[in-house]
Amino acid sequence: MKKILLLLLLISTTAYAKEPTWNERPKLVVGIVVDQMRWDYLSRYYDRFGTDGFRRLTDKGYSFNNCLINYLPTVTAIGHTSVYTGTTPAFHGICGNDFYIDGMATYCCNDDSVSTVGSDSKKGKRSPKNLLATTIGDQLRLHTDFKSKVIGVSYKDRAAIFPAGRSANGAYWLDTKNLCFITSTYYRDDLPQWVKEQNKLLAKNKDVQAAGKDIGLSPLCGTITTDMAIAAVEGEKLGQGDATDMLCVSYSQTDVIGHQWSTRGTHTDEAYLQLDRDLARLFRFLDEKVGKDNYLLFLTADHGAAHNWKFMEDHGLNGGPFRASSVVDDVEKIVKSAFGNGKNVISTINSYRIFLDHKSIADQNLDLQKVKDVIVEYLRTVPNVEFVIDYERAQQQSLPAIIRDRAMMGYHYRRSGDILVVCEPGYYEYFKSSSPVGTTHGEWNPYDAHIPMLFYGWHVPQGESSKEVHITDIAPTVCQMLHIQQPNACVGEARPFE
Repeated sequence: MKKILLLLLLISTTAYAKEPTWNERPKLVVGIVVDQMRWDYLSRYYDRFGTDGFRRLTDKGYSFNNCLINYLPTVTAIGHTSVYTGTTPAFHGICGNDFYIDGMATYCCNDDSVSTVGSDSKKGKRSPKNLLATTIGDQLRLHTDFKSKVIGVSYKDRAAIFPAGRSANGAYWLDTKNLCFITSTYYRDDLPQWVKEQNKLLAKNKDVQAAGKDIGLSPLCGTITTDMAIAAVEGEKLGQGDATDMLCVSYSQTDVIGHQWSTRGTHTDEAYLQLDRDLARLFRFLDEKVGKDNYLLFLTADHGAAHNWKFMEDHGLNGGPFRASSVVDDVEKIVKSAFGNGKNVISTINSYRIFLDHKSIADQNLDLQKVKDVIVEYLRTVPNVEFVIDYERAQQQSLPAIIRDRAMMGYHYRRSGDILVVCEPGYYEYFKSSSPVGTTHGEWNPYDAHIPMLFYGWHVPQGESSKEVHITDIAPTVCQMLHIQQPNACVGEARPFE
């Protein structure tokens, strides 16, 4: 009996010892976002993955198996921002890859007040100026009186910039025209030497040069992103100082390939198997450089993806195109028929949201609410449209709570447009430029909203949970482990490893 009690005491003491103390932190926090990664890819490729990439995280780390995105629409810029801010577009203000701010069309991270650093293109006129909330990295730098370093790296500008936050030491993304990594004068006036060295290697890499501007369609894109991540740790000496540093890495080739070739087939298979090898290489480097028990790592996705609608039809399953451009043309005709107006009233349709031209409506002396009412009533008659939401009147509409809540968490009144369309399951936004064998994302359904949420490393036990959690829970969980304040608009919950 005494032996049993002693064993239980040792077990409880060991478990308690694993909990971080108030002044204890890892040397480095690493955040990884895999663009367009569905949660079920972890099991789909499990037997084909090696043991040191994704499977290191699932087998030796902690997996929250029921992580959902809790807003609409589910797109790249929003996802990356929500992961690191712990909040949604209603609060952080990044309402899409493209949206409107007070009636002005805006690319999410465009900033004409800054210049490109590293090439002669305009691809560096980017910054986080439209971001309204702080990130994990911002809070870490605040907590350490800005001694911590925070670096973002990705193929996509928005996937490097928003994760790193407004106070980041640097963010670097690929200029596909010149095939080099660049930044903007928001961060610095010259590339650091380690980035210049990476760019020299890219210029000599025959495979990279052969891929050209289409490198995003190649698994090689993930390899050079990993090279940049490793170079950032080396060049910035991340995890080598007294304060905890942070590295934010996003892999974009999975999204580019998915849009082109969908969720099935050799292209997608190759992308994930190569990414698995790249992750294994990154993890081994971190083990050696920072120390296996000295870094805290999480991996997630910004959104998932629907299966190609033709693929679904071929197998007797529901799915089809929502032809957004045609719908806009039809809406304009309906409005002109109803009001006799001569000018168009829609600025654009983007990610299932209709942005009305408020100035045009006012100039034509039309009543904005009456125009919206006509549009909503018409859209409800469009085949394969399940719900139509007037954002301003969402609380009064008859809607399932899950749809209303996610719509409102994704709505910023100055940036999100006027009307949201929710399609039937399997139907997605389809344009003339869309790949017929590819796919996209943006809706509330599990194929778009169910994503990985994996933790590994410093003070992370092996285990898993099936409790529902959200993309917004990642930031507060990391911040609680570090004993630092949550981002300033955080709505997520810190999740325990149970």
